[in-house]
Amino acid sequence: MNIELSTQNKLKLCDELLDYFSKSHDDLPINTNDELTDKNLIIGDRLQQAVGLINKIKNQWQFLLNNLDLKIYAINAEFLEQQKLSTSFIKNFLEILVEKNQSKNDLTIFHIIQDYSLRISWKTELRAKLLEIFNGKSFTQIAEVIDQIHQQVLRGRLFVALHMHAGDGNVHTNIPVNSDNFEMLQTAHAIVDRIMKLARSLDGVISGEHGIGITKLEYLNDEDLAAFRKYKNEIDPNGNFNKGKLMPGADIRNAYTPSFHLMNAESLILEQSELSKISEMVKNCLRCGKCKPVCSTHVPRANLLYSPRNKILATSLLIEAFLYEEQTRRGISLLHFDEFNDVADHCTVCHRCFKPCPVDIDFGKVSVSMRNLLRKNGKKRFSLGTAVSMIFLSLKDPRLIKLLRAGMMTYGFKMQRLFAALMKKTPIISALIDDSRKHPNRTLGRPNIKEQVIHFMNRPMPGTLYPKLSRTALNIEDNKIIPVIRNPQIKTSESEAVFYFPGCGSERLFSQVGLATQAMLYHLGVTTVLPPGYLCCGFPQTATGNEDIGNKITTENRVLFHRVANTLNYLDIKTVLVSCGTCLDQLQKYQFEKIFPGCRLMDIHEFLMEKGISLNSDTGKKYMFHDPCHSPTRIYDGTKVASTLLNQQMPLCDRCCGDSGSFAYSRPDIATQVKFRKQQEIEKVAADLRSDGFSGEVKILTTCPACAQGLSRYENDANTKVDYIVVELAEFVLGKNWLDDYIQKANNGGIERVVL
Repeated sequence: MNIELSTQNKLKLCDELLDYFSKSHDDLPINTNDELTDKNLIIGDRLQQAVGLINKIKNQWQFLLNNLDLKIYAINAEFLEQQKLSTSFIKNFLEILVEKNQSKNDLTIFHIIQDYSLRISWKTELRAKLLEIFNGKSFTQIAEVIDQIHQQVLRGRLFVALHMHAGDGNVHTNIPVNSDNFEMLQTAHAIVDRIMKLARSLDGVISGEHGIGITKLEYLNDEDLAAFRKYKNEIDPNGNFNKGKLMPGADIRNAYTPSFHLMNAESLILEQSELSKISEMVKNCLRCGKCKPVCSTHVPRANLLYSPRNKILATSLLIEAFLYEEQTRRGISLLHFDEFNDVADHCTVCHRCFKPCPVDIDFGKVSVSMRNLLRKNGKKRFSLGTAVSMIFLSLKDPRLIKLLRAGMMTYGFKMQRLFAALMKKTPIISALIDDSRKHPNRTLGRPNIKEQVIHFMNRPMPGTLYPKLSRTALNIEDNKIIPVIRNPQIKTSESEAVFYFPGCGSERLFSQVGLATQAMLYHLGVTTVLPPGYLCCGFPQTATGNEDIGNKITTENRVLFHRVANTLNYLDIKTVLVSCGTCLDQLQKYQFEKIFPGCRLMDIHEFLMEKGISLNSDTGKKYMFHDPCHSPTRIYDGTKVASTLLNQQMPLCDRCCGDSGSFAYSRPDIATQVKFRKQQEIEKVAADLRSDGFSGEVKILTTCPACAQGLSRYENDANTKVDYIVVELAEFVLGKNWLDDYIQKANNGGIERVVL
């Protein structure tokens, strides 16, 4: 069937090409610098050559399609000549027959096409020869049109896929169609009819492991359905489940199958809407489910709706609903926007689903597009936690940053810890909190405030934050100066220069991370250039659906960094360092190779490993490694980097920490589901580390400041502590007083302030 369908598609291509080349010379696009040049002179007899070639190839392909079942022993030169085939084709065909040995009476033309002895090839038989006819700069546009026609016709080709169930009694076929192509739909229906009749003729069963779908319904008879109907009447006499389906009188007149009902009018609406981008991003999903195991928000104990595969199904159905209502009601139900919000909310934008996907769908990017669409339509759910977080991360004024940090982190975290402790001592509330952690609730629809409070309070926020911002400690908050940090005891000519982008997590939230990074670079004698003032990379804004703001921040930063590079052109900066994976994701859009020519973008831990940093003595602790969803280690394996730096083999503690930036504030109910799986992983790995009787400190190390916050909320679950790897290194390489020592050294001649 696929050979038939492919050949029919090629014949249609011939017809379209013949139609195109039937135009007059004046209608053909010819490249010429001289408007007075006669097109007829340039084209000559090329149109006649092209038409003759296409007709010849079409005749050959039509002959093969009409005679697929013809036995090759019955074919000879005289027969082929009667078909008015070309001499070259006849010669080639006869050579194949000799090679196949005509004594094999069971061989047909189909067999020699199936084993590729004879090829029906658009590229070699038609395209290559057409490009020979229209060769040269004058005909480049015609060559482009030929390929465009091919692509358009190819889009209507059907493929019939039989997979998984050959031989076990199921007919499991997939026939992908473009549902705005009426002719393609009709061909698909005809192919289904052939397949089902073939299955019946082979004593097969019209069945499948997922049940009977609408397509197969009309091929069943009462005898097939007798056992099912008897069972259905016994267990569901009121018809609550799939009411009426496969029961007497059932047919497909009232069924709505979106993929078969999207016609031209809806396609036009789609092309003119923001939905087009989202539809394009998910359209190739194979429904294979390889994304499910790695997805952070796929928590089977809670619900099965929000794996990437199922979110793609939901997204596709919602797009159909939008289009259907736009065409019929001219107004879209608010319920559809609520469902759209639900799907978009169940994503941490970790991009983990992209790697196993065979068709390269990244649902993290889809979620961002959905959030942008909702925002632009004024239908995005408001979250106070997300709104405050975005304000905090977008601020540049040091005074406002300190004020908001004190309110959110210094006092806010303390208040959360206090209320969490009080609620834990209240029996009724404590029972609700414990239940939310033991049995994660399903998360359908808009969450209520009571549930969100319980989920937000069920784990204490971290209580150990360095009190000062890193720039405050070093007195480098002025956004008109570029801080250049170097060890004055090392000559400038011997010092390697790097540009370090701390980001919000390492500068505004956990400033000890940024300071530890600088301290280790100072220890190595590296000249460290910091950006002027407090900057955000733009990722948080983009990920929450404020793409316009994220792009604005990115553009402003890129312009600023070009100014920094021009100002410091005497420094040969070959490395741009980050201490956060989301910053690295966003900075990849900055095109740093154009800012600092020849530079590379990498994580601080990879840089330290390359410099040979590794602990020489036993710390007396055991470690597990949490690799962030947005892992900053892209050059080397994260677990290998961590194990090398700490000089200890570290087991990986898998799964998302559940905080994911503002995720834990905006949807704490979903975050609780994610944390449920992470808690199980931490407890398991901690038990393995203690299985040999070890009674010392077990610590979780990570390479993400936000994950350090999230992981600290599990400290009471498995008696673990949490830290950032560079902070742990600084303590053992530079000493327990590393922080005060570094700040003192930097402030006493270690910082050069260059006016921007």
